Amino acid sequence: MSVLTRDEAQTRARLLDVHRYTIDLDLTAGDDTFDSRTVIAFTVRPDQDATDTFVEVKPATLRSATLDGQPLDPDTLNENRLPLKNLTPGEHELRVDAEMRYSRTGEGMHRFTDPTDGETYVYTQLFMEDVQRVFAAFDQPDLKAVFDLTVTAPADWTVLANSITDHLGDGRWQAAPTPLISTYLVAVAAGPWHSVRTEHRGLPFGIHCRRSLARHLDADADELLDITRQCYDHYHEKFEEPYPFDSYDQAFVPEFNAGAMENPGLVTFRDEYVFRSAVTDTERQRRAITVAHEMAHMWFGNLVTLRWWDDIWLNESFAEYMGYQTTAEATRFTDTWTDFGVSRKAWGYDADQRPSTHPVAPEAVDDTASALLNFDGISYAKGASALRQLVAWLGEKDFLAGINTHFTRHRFANATLADFVDSLAAHTDRDVHAWADAWLRTTGVDALTPHITPDGGTCTLTVDHTGSRPHRIAVGLYDQDVADEGRHLVLRERLDLDIPQTASGGPHPIGKRPALLLLNDGDLTYAKIRFDPESFTTVSKALSGLPEPLTRAVVWNALRDAVRDGHLPATAYLDAARTHLPYETDLALVQGVLVFATTQVAGRYVTPDQRPAALATLTALCRDLMRRTEDGDNPGLRLIAVRHHIDVAAHPDTIAAWLADGTVPGGPELDPELRWRVLARLAVLGATDESAIAAELERDPSAAGQEGAARCRAALPDADTKAKAWASMFTTDDLSNYLFTATAQGFWQPEQADLVHEYVPRYFQDAVTVAARRGPAMADAAGRWAFPAHAVDTDTLHLGEQCLRDGDPIPALHRKIADQLDDLRRALKVREG
Repeated sequence: MSVLTRDEAQTRARLLDVHRYTIDLDLTAGDDTFDSRTVIAFTVRPDQDATDTFVEVKPATLRSATLDGQPLDPDTLNENRLPLKNLTPGEHELRVDAEMRYSRTGEGMHRFTDPTDGETYVYTQLFMEDVQRVFAAFDQPDLKAVFDLTVTAPADWTVLANSITDHLGDGRWQAAPTPLISTYLVAVAAGPWHSVRTEHRGLPFGIHCRRSLARHLDADADELLDITRQCYDHYHEKFEEPYPFDSYDQAFVPEFNAGAMENPGLVTFRDEYVFRSAVTDTERQRRAITVAHEMAHMWFGNLVTLRWWDDIWLNESFAEYMGYQTTAEATRFTDTWTDFGVSRKAWGYDADQRPSTHPVAPEAVDDTASALLNFDGISYAKGASALRQLVAWLGEKDFLAGINTHFTRHRFANATLADFVDSLAAHTDRDVHAWADAWLRTTGVDALTPHITPDGGTCTLTVDHTGSRPHRIAVGLYDQDVADEGRHLVLRERLDLDIPQTASGGPHPIGKRPALLLLNDGDLTYAKIRFDPESFTTVSKALSGLPEPLTRAVVWNALRDAVRDGHLPATAYLDAARTHLPYETDLALVQGVLVFATTQVAGRYVTPDQRPAALATLTALCRDLMRRTEDGDNPGLRLIAVRHHIDVAAHPDTIAAWLADGTVPGGPELDPELRWRVLARLAVLGATDESAIAAELERDPSAAGQEGAARCRAALPDADTKAKAWASMFTTDDLSNYLFTATAQGFWQPEQADLVHEYVPRYFQDAVTVAARRGPAMADAAGRWAFPAHAVDTDTLHLGEQCLRDGDPIPALHRKIADQLDDLRRALKVREG
């Protein structure tokens, strides 16, 4: 498929004004295809000579096309481009009648049949360049138009769209015309939805899910709708521009690749957010943040849209920042930035240290294939961190004034980074343009290292700054609490500090020597922070005694960075976790530290000989957490401990007894998620078999159960079973995106390195082939989940380097493998000590 280049998009934008799409979709044509008829009303600008352009469409069959009533030859369709020749200035009408394929990869029009009850659902995901899988379009974000949509669906289905839909009878649904929106934001979700509807401030609200999840959605409906109302009201306090669409639906859809998608008036979420098993409050908080994130897009992304994909950060960084900030300000989840600091921000730090790093706002993105690679921790987490630093530097009042000016200037239109900075600059005397150049046009992570110098009876602070960005930070000075022998730390003072310091500032006086000096206390900037030797000694002994969870998050992040950079032994991180997590009260911190300790430290950074000891340490830690929660007063902490106890079990007896009894002694009872988790670990350890997996699937035949069974089967330490799992991933296209991912997650296990050794070189051939055949979404899954991450050795590194050099993987897979190889190099370096 031809990708759209920036130059082509700019040329077409100068040529055309697109006014309206009239789209008629028929979803009753069968299980494999649907019918798509499109009428596009557009104008060639009067200052243009007669010229040529093209419209994008990717059909199973192009039945017919006419331009101004004259037939076009379907055979001229070249890949996904239908040429439009000799266009003269003035108004034109293009009609396209096509048969389109349903997707099993989460792209275009995805079709899913629920194994629980046999009901079928379809929904669109049209981001970047997938609209052409559903209807013909001038597919670029700066050719906004009105969309007038009609859908024919089976009689018992409900059709949702960007605007209010009316049932016309006989399965026909008509959506109200939209305001001006971009092609990638058009949305349809159709099926026998279970819906909960209400109104807020005169606006229809709805939440929707599969019928088989109805009772789980109903159980959380009040919470979801309360959060939606709270975010909606809060944004109307912050933004002068009112919500710009006629309704607000949130559909929880199956096999969704992203967390959610901000389609105007119809946000789609992965339906794992409809919790069918016990979850922690941190998981509920993350769902609330996602709700707030997607609603922020209604203004930043939908009302005002990027002109080209080099400014995708304007969408995602803003929504990421507003999602966390709004959830903290408007809902019961007031400590969101701790979770951001310990988990989300690490995503940005990791991405920004790889060879594939890029600026938050790249100078130019040449085409859509390149743009797709920029949806990463830089566009989201680093960009949000940059905006948080901007607010600290600029002040929230001026920041919001600039945002509101931006909305007013560009409502229902498109804008660039320059437009955004100009809007901010209109409300401050600060040099926002210089700030943007320093923060948004550069790559890499700055590092800040403190130096404390005695000066008589007091001390002064200087900060070594590696990097070029300005930082406004807080410096925390902590003293030991002598009443409890120094196990707790007391905040003496927080100092505000600008880096680089002003010319007249010199060393900063800090009074007597603190037990701990913490740079970036409060986590307002994006930089690695280091410790002076005495502060590191204090951290080692009293990390859990720091009074605020966000402060502890900054310290845990610094320890994580030190491990990844080879400055702190991986086993020292495990020792810190073993020492301090039993006293931790914040669930996000416990979860974040355990995930890193389990997946990276025990899974990759220690050698195979050291892994049993690492698992034993983590098992003992989880037991401590479980003992601490025996009285039932912290079920979320207990659930985290139980989950990780299962994941690190080196022997099957304890968790097998849990599965047999259906409960953990003292709770919790094993719900479906925990049962599949136990069974997967038993499969890795060779302590279960196909008959047990089949029995569990009969007990839980849901979509999640199907994924659990696929994961367990792929994890069985049996050569024939491994061969079948490999074939299902790479030699057929039968697996959906979710079943592919589940199979890949089960396949590679550190305990089975010898068994799967022969598949490591095969990966670098078969992944290239499947990515080329099945496209970017499956390339992402193959690069993320099917990569042999356990194989930390130079042979794997050399095979991967040869694949990138000679194998010609498509861009999405190339990027994923390149990132995996960089992580592999880092793991090798950590192991070497």
